[in-house]
Amino acid sequence: MGTGQHHPEDEAPIGLSVIAPAHDESGNIAPLVARVGDACALTGRSFEFILVDDASSDGTPDAVLALMPERAWLRLLELPRPERGRSNGQSAAFRAGIRASRGTLIAMLDADLQNDPADLVGLVERIEATGAGMVQGDRTRARANGDGWIRRFGSGVGRLARRVILNDPTRDTGCSLRVMRRDAASALPLHLRGMHRFIPVIARSMGYEVIEMDVSHSPRYTGRTKYGMGIARRAIPGLIDCFAVRWMARREWEPAARAEQHARGVIGSTERHPEEAVR
Repeated sequence: MGTGQHHPEDEAPIGLSVIAPAHDESGNIAPLVARVGDACALTGRSFEFILVDDASSDGTPDAVLALMPERAWLRLLELPRPERGRSNGQSAAFRAGIRASRGTLIAMLDADLQNDPADLVGLVERIEATGAGMVQGDRTRARANGDGWIRRFGSGVGRLARRVILNDPTRDTGCSLRVMRRDAASALPLHLRGMHRFIPVIARSMGYEVIEMDVSHSPRYTGRTKYGMGIARRAIPGLIDCFAVRWMARREWEPAARAEQHARGVIGSTERHPEEAVR
C-alpha cells in the first residue's frame, strides 16, 4: 500500500486491531509478530497487527517489511523523526496506530516482549463477557518477586500519588497491555505527550467501565529499555503530569454520552499527519 494512501474508513471493519509502538526493537520483531499472530488467531476474530515504528535507527522497519509478504494481517506505520529528541513517544505512537486501525476492539502492548501476547486471548474474552469499555492488564502479582526493592518502592509511591491526586484505583497503570472498545480508544487525548501513562483513569473519567485483569510479565527478550529511571527522569515529570490530568478532568471531561458523541466524529475522520507512512 502506498505511502500516505491508507484510509481505514474506506475498508470494512475487522474484529481486533493490535497496536505496538517500536523504537529500535529490530531483535524483537520476528518473535513478537509470531506470538501476536498465534494469540490473535485463538480469539476467533478477524485481526490486524499494526507495528508503529517510532523513528528507529536499527533497521526495525526492514525487519517488519521482511515478514509482511506472508502475513496479510501485518502492517507497518512509520512515524517521522521529530525535530527535537530521538522519538515521538508512546502517546503519539499509540494515537497514530488507533487512527490507522480498523478494529472494533483495540489492543495495545509493548514491542519488547515483556508483555506476553498470549494474554490477549483472555483480555478479549473478558471484555466480550463483561461489556466493559476497557480491560487493563495488571502485572503486579507477576512482578512481585522479580522487581528489586527500589522499583517496587517507586511503583508504590507512584500508585499512591495517582490515588491521592486523581482518585485512580488502577493497580498497574504503567502496563501497556490492554484491550478497549473503539469508541473509548478514539476518544483518548493521546495528542498530548505522556497521556499513555494515564489511559485507565482517563477512560474512567469519560464514563467507561475499566476492569483490571492479571497478566504475566517477562524479562526483556533483547535490546535495552527506552525509559530512564530516577527522580529527574520519571518521578518529577510523572507527578507534574498527574496534576495536569486532574486539571483537564475537572474542566473538560463529561460522562460517556459526550465521549461517544465525540468518538462518532473521530472514527469517521480522514485527518492524518502528512508525514505518516503506512504500508
